[in-house]
Amino acid sequence: MLEDKTPQRTSLSQLGEFGLISHLTKKFDVKQSSTLKSIGDDGAVLDFKDKKVVVSTDLLIEGVHFDLSYMPLKHLGYKAVVVNVSDICAMNAKPTQITVSVAVSNRFPLEALEELFDGIALAAKFYNVDVIGGDTTSSQKGLIISITAIGEANGDEIVYRDGANNGDLLVVTGDLGSAYMGLQVLEREKQVFQVNPNNQPDLDAYTYLIERQLKPEARTDIRELLEKLEVKPTAMIDISDGLSSEIIHICKQSNVGCNLYEEKIPVDPQFINVCEEFNIDSTTVAINGGEDYELLFTIALEDFDKIKANPNFTVIGHLTQESEGVHLITRANTKIPLKARGWDAISE
Repeated sequence: MLEDKTPQRTSLSQLGEFGLISHLTKKFDVKQSSTLKSIGDDGAVLDFKDKKVVVSTDLLIEGVHFDLSYMPLKHLGYKAVVVNVSDICAMNAKPTQITVSVAVSNRFPLEALEELFDGIALAAKFYNVDVIGGDTTSSQKGLIISITAIGEANGDEIVYRDGANNGDLLVVTGDLGSAYMGLQVLEREKQVFQVNPNNQPDLDAYTYLIERQLKPEARTDIRELLEKLEVKPTAMIDISDGLSSEIIHICKQSNVGCNLYEEKIPVDPQFINVCEEFNIDSTTVAINGGEDYELLFTIALEDFDKIKANPNFTVIGHLTQESEGVHLITRANTKIPLKARGWDAISE
């Protein structure tokens, strides 16, 4: 008996809007005690009692934020949750709920949306957030995903971008630049495939970089880690648009300057190798690449001893008076102005 290799394609019109919502959301369970009413009414109902509520929204658009020629739909669903959860982490809050809205063209069958929502469900389970609502509608072309994330924190736990002080240390989690180089590898392989569709790419040498691009993770662990170390950041932001852009955001909103030290920026060995392969300056990528979803924060100098031995953190600079400006100190000890050359959602 011959196997039918033709994938099943169920037209979304067969289900209708409410049938589709019911079908795609049946896997979502309620885990948070603050979720009083989830999907199924005109609005979700949340009870945070004496907690503060943090809300953030991100929009992902096909052809602008992702390319489905190399981004699997399940990975896309997972990543869409991650980028929003990361914003809640950047406020030093605990993510608790998300809403998911999707606009989709008729080129997508039900099975494609099932893949997307499998990724969303996987991320919701991993980060222990409830999916409590959203919307679906049609799109003239392509796929659009909008996710709103909700989190909670005590009022004295929340960290803003405007609290940094002259003399504070600049700290980053993880390593930087790998997500951007993963994107460069995928773009190159896409061009090779377009020339020769029979060519199968060998991506073994790029696994870490590609994972950082296709399946990043939000740093939900940092809030609890800092609490155990008895360190509260003075300012915090997540690295979505590039390190340089995020540093400038903190400096502008906190009215301070900064010295960032090139030699201190943490990068992965695979990242260095691939930058050399592509003949790209690794520092330029590390400070401008974006999509790492690591956390950048500032701490008081007296807290340095509490974090200095922790492998999750790297001190990469210090804050100065606003009049001194924002600078990169190169390995050659040259001081150059730091400019925001990362992702710009409007001009790109």
